[in-house]
Amino acid sequence: MSGGSYNYLCAALDLPDLSQQQWQLQKMSDRLSGLGYAADAARETEELLVLLRQWETRAMVRVERLSDLWKAVEWWDSGDTGEEAVKDALEKYRGDS
Repeated sequence: MSGGSYNYLCAALDLPDLSQQQWQLQKMSDRLSGLGYAADAARETEELLVLLRQWETRAMVRVERLSDLWKAVEWWDSGDTGEEAVKDALEKYRGDS
């Protein structure tokens, strides 16, 4: 059987797939570095990994800031709470309270 040594990293063609393949990206970068003649490709693979990690960190900071507000809107739209919960969550998001 051929392929699969890097969990089919070559087929990870979108952000969710790449995000789940960070360990494989590191292994690929290391492998390319070890070849001695693919330093540029190793560096770009490593840069991609750094970008993914930065994006994840930045995204999660925003998710943490927004999640209570999203919940309030979702529950209001589902009929579980009222508009006041959204206003309260918005104040908290903005740092007003």
